[in-house]
Amino acid sequence: MPEQYKRVVIKLSGEALAGEAGFGLAPKVVKSVAAQIKDVVDLGVEVALVVGGGNIWRGKIGAEMGMERANADYMGMLATVMNALALQDSLENLGVPTRVQSSIVMTQVAEPYIRRKAVRHLEKKRVVIFAAGTGNPYFSTDTTASLRAAEIGADVILMAKNNVDGVYSADPQVDENAVKYEELTYLDVIQKGLQVMDSTASTLCMDNDIDLVVFSLLEDGNIKRAVMGEKIGTTVHK
Repeated sequence: MPEQYKRVVIKLSGEALAGEAGFGLAPKVVKSVAAQIKDVVDLGVEVALVVGGGNIWRGKIGAEMGMERANADYMGMLATVMNALALQDSLENLGVPTRVQSSIVMTQVAEPYIRRKAVRHLEKKRVVIFAAGTGNPYFSTDTTASLRAAEIGADVILMAKNNVDGVYSADPQVDENAVKYEELTYLDVIQKGLQVMDSTASTLCMDNDIDLVVFSLLEDGNIKRAVMGEKIGTTVHK
């Protein structure tokens, strides 16, 4: 079996936390995710989380309202803070020590993002949840995951999806002929225009030699399997 990863960034979409409702937070899903993360922490792995905000706010809604892009993006960042606090609470209910670090300063609810402090928390086996994206509009939470992974020296980004179990040549829910890839390079992803992560995030991972594993969140225990190096989903590497 491949070697277990030592320090990981887990990227969760906001939609994944909404369950079948597609909006808001599904308590069962949040608790299940927290339990899976606890299993990984119990292995001695250092875990950081980046969570999206699409279950609360979507940029396209802002576009339909005629909202300025930067304002819509800031609203999305605030949505990620709400999700981060929900995950923090669920994890701490299971006895897992956590810290939320926000790229937008809001000291009443979260620490400001400080790279050296984040690394120290990880070394002390605390789960660090990175909230509010990069703190800048025009950047996705995929880019946040890539950036933070590079900054903290993570071995891999584990991208847990709620609608697919890997990377396909086309949308498998629309095209029945879509082919699932087991391995890809970042150049493949960019050249084929595969919808894995946006091009900024892909380039950042490629330039910093960070592996990416895309897998299904819906199957219980998959986060642990990915951390253990089992072949699940799709692996993207340099």
